Amino acid sequence: MLPAQFRMTRSAEFGATIKHGVRAAQPDIVVHARRESDGGPRIGLVVAKSVGNAVQRHQVSRRLRHVARAVLPELTSADRVVIRALPTSRHAVSARLEQQLRTGVRRAHDLMEKAR
Repeated sequence: MLPAQFRMTRSAEFGATIKHGVRAAQPDIVVHARRESDGGPRIGLVVAKSVGNAVQRHQVSRRLRHVARAVLPELTSADRVVIRALPTSRHAVSARLEQQLRTGVRRAHDLMEKAR
């Protein structure tokens, strides 16, 4: 489970990260990232109805929260990350999602460094 202090909860945070951040697409997820003021890394999830019914969306959300916790040490205190699940994510195993998330975060960090 992702600790509460690292969860993104406000709609404005989600919107700013998606609109003003960088995007790194993977086969099952899309990682949006942005650097903001400190306050600890924050991670948010977007699991739309296109992923499946409520049960399938909750399963995907649980898996993504679990893999997001494993990636926390790689984030800086200024990082804001939104993970958007694609419809294929409901068939992906946790190990594959974790690998894609790590790759997406790395790519997003590279893109943020280039934008400086």
